[in-house]
Amino acid sequence: MYEFDIPNMTCGHCAGTVKKAIERADPTASSIIDVGNKKAKVETSLSPEAMTAAISEAGYPSTYKIV
Repeated sequence: MYEFDIPNMTCGHCAGTVKKAIERADPTASSIIDVGNKKAKVETSLSPEAMTAAISEAGYPSTYKIV
């Protein structure tokens, strides 16, 4: 599981956009989006770099760590 810090994610609409980007990149991924802490926890078969790229392409630059 990876935890992504997404500093520009500030509202529910942002969270929805991030969730859609995650699902588009990996339809089998499971994610928990936390707008208050500006984080997304994602269980995915993709590399964290690929998921970071997908989230960034949706307009939300992010960094990750393994949890």
